[in-house]
Amino acid sequence: MKSKIFNSLFALCFLLIAGCATPQGDTAAEQRANIRQMAQDTLAEAYRLNPGLQNRVKRAAGYGVFSNRGTKFLVVSSGSGYGLVRDNRTGQDTYMRMAEVGAGLGFGIKDFRAVFVFRDAQTLNQFVNSGWDFGGDVGAAAKTGSQGGQVSAGASAQGIEIYQFTDRGLELAATVAGTKYWRDEALNAGQSR
Repeated sequence: MKSKIFNSLFALCFLLIAGCATPQGDTAAEQRANIRQMAQDTLAEAYRLNPGLQNRVKRAAGYGVFSNRGTKFLVVSSGSGYGLVRDNRTGQDTYMRMAEVGAGLGFGIKDFRAVFVFRDAQTLNQFVNSGWDFGGDVGAAAKTGSQGGQVSAGASAQGIEIYQFTDRGLELAATVAGTKYWRDEALNAGQSR
């Protein structure tokens, strides 16, 4: 009986999040525009909180910006989201999806944005073309400065710097463990590559 209740709660949690974390818009063009606007807004906020980040993004092989909504209910957490990856060399945007699953005690809903800075073209291409699956603990603390709202790097994993922000500013831990990223074929259809 407990197993049925747990499975039902897990399924409900997953369905609620999966339905909430989709880009707004009725057509693929509207959804792509919504994702581009989210990316611009997120980058503007990230640059405000960490002015040095803008130069790192410009010098990088590319960057990704993601929006994620997740829940934690008792011992299970899940989330899903969307975003884009920009190849700085070509200017090409690739639209992506993401999903996460985790464990740990708690209850709540979390809405956050993440900025990925790809240090090299190989890591960028692997992320876009093969997807990415972060396993284990890849989290690292990010510290806010006492003056001017500056922040340090969020986390670093496998050729990627990761910065995570909530609606209240910088998230104190950028954790991507248990998160999978993949191309959104529907939003990328018809785009030149």
